[in-house]
Amino acid sequence: MLTIIPAIDLIDGKCVRLSKGDYDQKTVYNEDPLEVAKAFQDHGLQRLHLVDLDGAKENHVVNWRMLEKIALKTDLIIDFGGGIKTDEDVEVVFNSGANMATIGSIAVKDKTLFFSWFEKYGPDKIILGADVNEKKIAVAGWLEKTDIELFEFLEEYLSRGVKHVLCTDISKDGMLEGTSIELYEELLQKFPDTGLIASGGITHMDELYALDQINVAGAIIGKAIYERKITLKDLLEFTTRK
Repeated sequence: MLTIIPAIDLIDGKCVRLSKGDYDQKTVYNEDPLEVAKAFQDHGLQRLHLVDLDGAKENHVVNWRMLEKIALKTDLIIDFGGGIKTDEDVEVVFNSGANMATIGSIAVKDKTLFFSWFEKYGPDKIILGADVNEKKIAVAGWLEKTDIELFEFLEEYLSRGVKHVLCTDISKDGMLEGTSIELYEELLQKFPDTGLIASGGITHMDELYALDQINVAGAIIGKAIYERKITLKDLLEFTTRK
């Protein structure tokens, strides 16, 4: 069954959303991310995708204190991404209470370092972040495009034991125009055993049912919750359905 993973994106310790990853298109939704996280938990959600947008820009983890606060004050299973570039960054993320770390840029730029973390922490603690635009990988908080093809990139990592992949279609993210179901379907046809987490553009409940139908493991929802296109009550009904 599809796992619902609400997202909190952090800038200056506040809950924000960007459009297409553009730092100039920022909306602050709540001054207190812990309040948001508690609301997710109160509506039966068990996971949280916490993104350090300051960290992604600054190339080191910045918002670890907010991670620590949410981990201490909720029971949410947290995956944390953004700015994880060194051994110290990974350590601070796990020491601050994250259950998983999402690693994107380093997977592209320093495979040796990525796999050292993968071997140290194991396949259930490390999520491969694959941010894409027109099936090409992007890095550094989406500020930097590459010529690396998505499927070639995934083939190498999955063949070496990676189990969890968070794939975000940047062109869809924060736009409330629907998600890339065809891309995820194609990905799962090619790599059927992947624990795929879909991210970017999810706007309506019917998309969650569609993603569930094609065996996507998890779906990250951000702006649709904050703009009330999808309510927490809707998500509670989805997760408790028979």
